[in-house]
Amino acid sequence: MSKTFSYDVVSEFDQSEMNNAVDQTAREIQTRYDFQGTGSKINYDKESQKIDIESNSELKLETIVDTLESKFIKRGLDLKYMDKSQEITQSSMVYKKSLPLVQGLDQDKAKKITKLIRDTYPKVKTQIQGQEVRVTSASKDDLQNVMHLLKGSELDMPLNFTNFR
Repeated sequence: MSKTFSYDVVSEFDQSEMNNAVDQTAREIQTRYDFQGTGSKINYDKESQKIDIESNSELKLETIVDTLESKFIKRGLDLKYMDKSQEITQSSMVYKKSLPLVQGLDQDKAKKITKLIRDTYPKVKTQIQGQEVRVTSASKDDLQNVMHLLKGSELDMPLNFTNFR
């Protein structure tokens, strides 16, 4: 009887780390001299999974995004979780930007991951299970090599590894 080992490849962030990164950014906005009296705000909506930012100038808005990115890095969150493709909207003297948060593997991303693994390591089995990919092998070394392959590949999504067995 052979023993098999497995883990799941997912794309999820830690909600508490995300909340902490946004809170630290909000505190920095409140204390920085260049943001005094500008009405700059940042808000994290857990329900709709997005971060809303507003300020009185486009430059200050971009500065808030840069500050948020630095907090992401310090908290160990991947910058790929933020979708910065949305444009800045302006109404009167208020500039707003919404940053939707991307998590979860859709079918196309999961298929891309499984194809990459199967092409490189044919002995490793992959299985798509909803929004995660189960990776199974008889060799722990192969599983570690797959992990290094996925971390080193230029995928357009952040990946986490969970449920080690």
